[in-house]
Amino acid sequence: MAVGYEKYIHPDILHKYEFYDYGHALAILQEAFSEEWREIQECLLQFKLTESEILQAGGNESPIPKKFDEVLYPYGWREIRISGDLIVKKYPRQKAQRRGKFASEPFDTETIEGYIDGHNIDFLKNRVAFDLEWNSKDQTFDRDLLAMRTYFDCGLIDVGIIVTRAEELNDIFRQLEVMSKYGASTTWMGKLRYRLDSRRNGGCPVLAVGIRKGCVEGYEQFAGND
Repeated sequence: MAVGYEKYIHPDILHKYEFYDYGHALAILQEAFSEEWREIQECLLQFKLTESEILQAGGNESPIPKKFDEVLYPYGWREIRISGDLIVKKYPRQKAQRRGKFASEPFDTETIEGYIDGHNIDFLKNRVAFDLEWNSKDQTFDRDLLAMRTYFDCGLIDVGIIVTRAEELNDIFRQLEVMSKYGASTTWMGKLRYRLDSRRNGGCPVLAVGIRKGCVEGYEQFAGND
């Protein structure tokens, strides 16, 4: 994270997570969506992992996404899916000799159904999108970034946040002998940053947040060790 961004982040979470700012997402969150950013930080403050939770099955059985639901839903954050049709209107030129002058009414209208469809985001409030990816296939990041990019291009959001695992958690996974479950092809910060560096988010500003060892009970002493 670049020097100076610390002023946007609560000091109690600053060293429990890693932050990567794309498109000035942090400044947008702090200046334009301070309430939503405060709620997200409150969620990060409350978030704790136990070794038993790390050992549990992933997918829908994982208790980790539910921890975010419990904090954010009471604040009004909701999972949202959008779909939309594209209406194309064709306007004729008024007269053959007057180039660039068009009629006020279209001569033909075409609707492309399902032009936007199936784009869902874990949490949305106001114009802020938030996704959590704990342990899915890394291609899930492509879906998330496409969804945020689509919401942004449609004028529905101004900024996105994605929380995933920091690479340093691998030390704990190896210690617990579950590294096979949290492999290189799953969702972790390296796989996300690769896509953000390639601008797969389009023009949508995105804050990438990595869960570090300091979030795991029994490893709090690692918070602040960079």
